[in-house]
Amino acid sequence: MDIRDHWRKSSYSGAGDGNSCVEIANHPTRIAIRDSKTPARATLTFPTPSFSAFVEALKENPGP
Repeated sequence: MDIRDHWRKSSYSGAGDGNSCVEIANHPTRIAIRDSKTPARATLTFPTPSFSAFVEALKENPGP
């Protein structure tokens, strides 16, 4: 998965803890996630449909 230049941070990354979040890279068939504080370390990858379902579930149940 070649995603070198496609990483983006959450729009919620602002001042203060803006460097303490995850970054996401989109690929046609996979979504990659990494820690923005240590971008050279391992990434997690998920099939795009699985990640989309996960995000939709979070939107429906945002928690406390």
